[in-house]
Order: sequence, then C-alpha cells, then structure tokens
Amino acid sequence: MTSRDRVTLPGSERSEVPGGRILGPVAEDEQVRVTVVIRRRSELPPDVLTGARHLGLEELRTTHGADPAEVRLVASALARVGATVLEEDAGSRRVVALGPAGPLARLFGTSLDAVESVSPVTGRPQRHRQRTGPLSLPPDLAAVVTAVLGLDDRPQARPHSRAIAPEAAKAPFTANQVAEVYDFPPGTDGAGRTVAVVELGGGYADSDLSSYFAGLGTAVPSISAVGVDGAGNSPGNDPNADGEVALDIEVIGAAAPEAAQVVYFAPNTDAGFHDAVATAVHASPTPVALSISWGDSEDSWTAQARTALDQAMADAIAVGITVTTAAGDSGSSDGVGDGQPHVDFPSSSPNALACGGTRLEVGSSGTIEREIVWDDAPAGGATGGGVSDVFPTPAWQEAVAPRRAGDGRAGRGVPDVAGDASPETGYLVMVGGSEQVFGGTSAVAPLWAALVARLSQSLGRPLGLLQPTLYSGVVAGSSPAGFHDITSGSNGAYAAGPGWDACSGLGSPDGQRLLASIARAPSP
Repeated sequence: MTSRDRVTLPGSERSEVPGGRILGPVAEDEQVRVTVVIRRRSELPPDVLTGARHLGLEELRTTHGADPAEVRLVASALARVGATVLEEDAGSRRVVALGPAGPLARLFGTSLDAVESVSPVTGRPQRHRQRTGPLSLPPDLAAVVTAVLGLDDRPQARPHSRAIAPEAAKAPFTANQVAEVYDFPPGTDGAGRTVAVVELGGGYADSDLSSYFAGLGTAVPSISAVGVDGAGNSPGNDPNADGEVALDIEVIGAAAPEAAQVVYFAPNTDAGFHDAVATAVHASPTPVALSISWGDSEDSWTAQARTALDQAMADAIAVGITVTTAAGDSGSSDGVGDGQPHVDFPSSSPNALACGGTRLEVGSSGTIEREIVWDDAPAGGATGGGVSDVFPTPAWQEAVAPRRAGDGRAGRGVPDVAGDASPETGYLVMVGGSEQVFGGTSAVAPLWAALVARLSQSLGRPLGLLQPTLYSGVVAGSSPAGFHDITSGSNGAYAAGPGWDACSGLGSPDGQRLLASIARAPSP
C-alpha cells in the first residue's frame, strides 16, 4: 500500500510539546498501549442528548455502541502488526492493545520520538513519546475508526487543586460544613448511590482516610479503586496527585457520607483519560455522578481526542449520569500564555456540568456573609471560565448569550455552577499523614457530585444532564431558584454580575431550593 492509498484521520494533527527536548526515535520494540475508538452503529437520539430521556446501559451498548464486526476488523489489524489485544468492547466502542512501537506507528501513518518535557503535575522532567502531524489509516480502518489515542503519551491534563498550610488559611472548612452552609437537602446522605471519580495519577492511603473520617466522627465510606490501562492506586509517588485524590474522596465522603465511591485510576494521557471515563460510564451499578477534577485548555487537545472524550460523556448523560468537572484554576487564560482568553476541557463540553469557584465567607450564625468570585491571582489562582472556541452555544444556554471576551464570539459558556474554591477559605484534607488545606475548582466538582447524589436520593431517580433544568426560564441578568447569585469579582477577562456569568455560572447551590426546583421539572 502506498501513502496515496491511505486516508488521513480527521482531527488527529499533533504539534510538538512546547519546550520538549527530543531524545531520539522510540525503539522499534518499545511496548506501546493504544486505544482505538470506533464509530457508533447508530447515533444517540436528540432527546437523549438533551437529557429528556435516559437509556438503559444495555440499550446504549447494543444500539449505540460499535458494530461487533467493526470491532473485530480493528482487533485483527492490530494483531497483524504484532500487538496483543487487551480489550474489545463494542459497548464503549474501544479496542485497547499493547504492541511494538514501530509497527503500530506505521499502521497509523506516523513516527514516534522520545521526548523529555516538564510535567504539568509534578513540575519535574518526564520522558514520554511524541508524534507530530496527522495520522493516516488504511481505507478499511479509516471507514470505521474515529480516534487513535495513546501513541503520543505526553501528559494530557493537570489537577485543578491548590494546597496551602493550615496556618495560612483564613477560615477553612470541612466539606460537610460547606454542605451545611449551602443547605444540602436534610435527611439525605447519598445512601444507595454510587459516585465515580476519575484520577490521572496518585493514590490514597487507607490510614489517611481512617484519620480524616474519624475526625469527622463518621465511618469511612465505601471506597474502591479500579485500575485502567495499567494504572492503579499508587500513593506516595506524587504528592500533588495524591492531594488531588484525597481532596476528591474526602469532599464526597464528607458531603455525601453514605454514597459509595469508585475511584478510577488511569495514566495521564489522552487514552488514559478517555478510557477512565468510558470504563466508569459502562460500569455496573451505573453511578449517578462522575466527578472529574483534571483538565487543560481546549487548545492542548487534538480534535479527535476531544471528540472521543466528549462522546464518552454523551454516553454518561444517556444513562442518567451527571458529569461534574472542574473549570480550571488559572483564571480566564486557563494558563495559556498568549494573552487571550481560553476555557478548560472537559468543562467546555456541553455534556459536562462545569464547576467554577468562589470565595465563601461565613458569619457566626453559619450562614453566608459574603461570597465573591475566587480570584487570588497572580500567585493564588483564580476560577476558570469563558466561552468555548470549539463547542457552539447549547440550546439551553442561548438565553444567557455567552460571548467571548475580545471578539464577542458566541459559544458554550463556562462554568454552569460554582462553589467554594479559594484556598484561603478551602477544605481541610488529610493526605500523606498530615492535614492540609486545599482549594481550587477541583474541590467544587466533587462537592457538586455529592450534591447530585443527595438530590438523586431524595428524588428517587438519576438526574443526568442537569443544565436544561437549571437554565430553564433563565434570561440574561436573572438568577434561577436554587442558587446564590454571585455578583462581585472577576477571573480576569470576565466579571461577575446578576445572573449567569463566565466566572461563577448561575451561582453556588442553595440545596433545598434547588431540590424543589428540580422536583417541579419533568423527569426523564
């Protein structure tokens, strides 16, 4: 087959890692894990994509998964170049394989270099593979494959959390105290619900969890770890990632103590991120919420990887899972140093409930005294938020008319909701045997996941895509029932004001009123 017989895979273009140092070609026989994503046999119906109706997991898998014949086609092609097929899953439309770098790279029309670059998580040099340019496939594979992930295993995301010493915090909380301030529905605790959590590094120690929950006077919740793509619960190797894991688990466990948690550990690559979400979505029992506190600017993703993860989150809403995501901790730039506003993905996906950050100050009566946009920049971070360059304005957000700063361009507005995120008014967390205080929008995604578990418990049903209900009847400048409207502060390019804004969304939760509002809405 000549190069003219091959077909370019749309959206697969990769650029060099900024600041990376090329070490040389990857060895022919270096073992590489790849995930090949296959097209749906039929698209998800519009009413499922808007959350008006939920599917059963089996219907999703058999009707809207991949054609088994196309799965076998891809698996056979991988086997012919010497790869071992590790997983064939028509339901989540994936074939995962491990094989020699050279033949796999040639199968997909690329070459691989070894590169050293600075990890966005640890700040230390890290070796990984890199490819540049597009991928190309033989015509039979090109007809069915929508993404090839994992050949380039550069770090794909960063945790959106920030730690400070307890003595540096002005008024830290435990997550159950925050839940009380936000009036999470009384008589609920998440019982009978499962919350899935995605982690791209680190781990948790049972001793930390025992100490933390003993300090709250509660039992350690049901927590289990699931390894994806060769990763697992590995505490002690990366303090930054360990802090993220502890924050997620402890916020959910304090705010919804009877909810079961399943923590999915995957490598910090485009393949690992996608596979963790896909594995969680297709698990049994189906979780009511999926909490994701990792992400990066839309610009750092290939279009194929962004679409693959977005489609995995579409599977989530199809079966009634609410996906809560951290909107980022680097203000309206999202850490991109070009002077332009950017938003974080996966929060920019319309299938995600994007969670922004506030600074919460509570009076002696235990009620909110003051709540403003979280902006401790430049050193202390600020909530992400803005308007997507990739995703158009969803129908449910058109009335609030998100517009990009600078050029007035319309698009999906981020965030949808908010919650306490300033490290100075952050969350007490036990990690590595010591107590620390964490902030960041990484705290808000699990907080909202816990709230979803409690709302689901009260309503007796999953919630799925919440935004059509949350934005229903909202117009620019108005705040819906169930929210504390944040009207003061900014994240750089965007300022808070009455109603939805691109730094605090619709506001922070007013739990009992939010429950009443959702209860009045038609259920899927």
